[in-house]
Amino acid sequence: MTALGGRRRLPHGVGPREFAEALAAFRAVLGGSRVLTDEDIALLGYDDPQPVLGPGHFVPSAALLAGSVDDVRRVLDVARTYGVPLAPALPGRNTGLGGAAPRLPGAVVLDLGRMNRVLEVDETFGYAVLEPGVTFVDLAAHLSARELPYRVDPVGLGWDSVVGHALATGGLAPYEDEPALWCGMEVVLPDGDLVRTGMGGLRSSRCAHLWPYGFGPSFDAMFAPPNLGVVTKLGVPLRPAPPHRRTFTVSVPLAEDLGPLVDALRTLRADGTLTESPTVRGLLLDAAAAGRRRDTLPGAPGPVPEGDHSPVMADLGLGRWNAYGAVAGSRPLVHARWDAVRTALAPIPGVRCRLGEPDDGRDTPGLWGDAADGWLEHGGHLSVTPVLPATGADALAQYTRVRGLVRAAGKDYLGSFVVGRRVLHHHVPLVFDIRDPDDRARTLALGERLVTDAAAAGLGVRHAHPALMDRVAETYAFHGHALRRLGERVKDALDPAGVLAPGAHGIWPRRYRGLRL
Repeated sequence: MTALGGRRRLPHGVGPREFAEALAAFRAVLGGSRVLTDEDIALLGYDDPQPVLGPGHFVPSAALLAGSVDDVRRVLDVARTYGVPLAPALPGRNTGLGGAAPRLPGAVVLDLGRMNRVLEVDETFGYAVLEPGVTFVDLAAHLSARELPYRVDPVGLGWDSVVGHALATGGLAPYEDEPALWCGMEVVLPDGDLVRTGMGGLRSSRCAHLWPYGFGPSFDAMFAPPNLGVVTKLGVPLRPAPPHRRTFTVSVPLAEDLGPLVDALRTLRADGTLTESPTVRGLLLDAAAAGRRRDTLPGAPGPVPEGDHSPVMADLGLGRWNAYGAVAGSRPLVHARWDAVRTALAPIPGVRCRLGEPDDGRDTPGLWGDAADGWLEHGGHLSVTPVLPATGADALAQYTRVRGLVRAAGKDYLGSFVVGRRVLHHHVPLVFDIRDPDDRARTLALGERLVTDAAAAGLGVRHAHPALMDRVAETYAFHGHALRRLGERVKDALDPAGVLAPGAHGIWPRRYRGLRL
């Protein structure tokens, strides 16, 4: 839905005449079939799939289907000419974070999904060079068809963009505690210039995807958000497929067992026993994933009463917290690593450790995804994702604080933690009834409270729904928001017309700065 009251929502500062002229120019560049408007087709999939501010807010005015680097450059040229803002979008639902919806209402979506080629796979050094539309399913199929000895570990939905996920997390799950797991990118700047970073700056580089640095400054990380450039190619490392891999589940019976569970898993991750980051999920998230709904459990409506978790645990055969991970390597090494896991966890009273069958093909459950939505009959969710030190004390303190605020708002805690070597990624889906405007408003207010509360504890949020982006940016307040000012200065230098992803991640160009949009 792209209109309010039957009228197309245009971006702020762009009139109907300028917009119509821009559409004609976009069609001249791409062809009429690759410029979509609500007059041609409902732009479903380009708006917020679970609108916390209600349908019709974070919506585009049109969508452009780019198929090549030259398409991207020509589209940017038209956008600059007419002052029409663009919002790059990649494959994947991204529920809880606004999906493909633009931060600036009415911006034109630049859909990169057709740029979906696997450009190179180097078997010797284990890397792939991908266009942004390549999904986890695409890459896995490419490797399998060529019988290449590498494994793809998707997170959440397999049709998510590999490039998009790598840029958003710093790496490919389940290795997202290892930052900057990419090597060499190609970027179209807002002015249409084409840049290759690091060693790729050479005319014919043989190491562009082997070594991430070049001569002079390293710019890669600043292009991870879409504000400053459109990434059109990315080198990503591939993990060798282990000869044996077995998933495991660890369950603990008490809420306070989260602390020792996290400490044990962090140690196992740090010493190399676990080569992938495990996920620790709360009981009610697992219950939602298993098809249990809030209205089928005692005490509805409202949060599940504290004393009513035990029947859910017994019904599902799970604990209050459940950790999912894998041990991999040669067959003797798998057994040795599993023994080390059980030994590390044995001091937790009532712990249960279960090892999956060899090569059963199961991956660990998704981190957040759509599982939480099933908690309500018409459920959607708003995601909040603080990052905290990887200690049991920090995990327990964050959980206790967040759960208290969530329950005070009349909701259940359905969170999970990704356990890395140094940090925990706390994924908190705030589930709401997508049909209820009051519940949507309460959920947004709760999300804002969690963001500011985390910042007061010295914890930053790493991703944000468009409705929360400015609030998150506001919390990065050192030295009078110096980090945001730096982002604005770079934005104004590279994108003086302010046409590329305005407002994304709280960075607004000069033309929109200070407006409440």
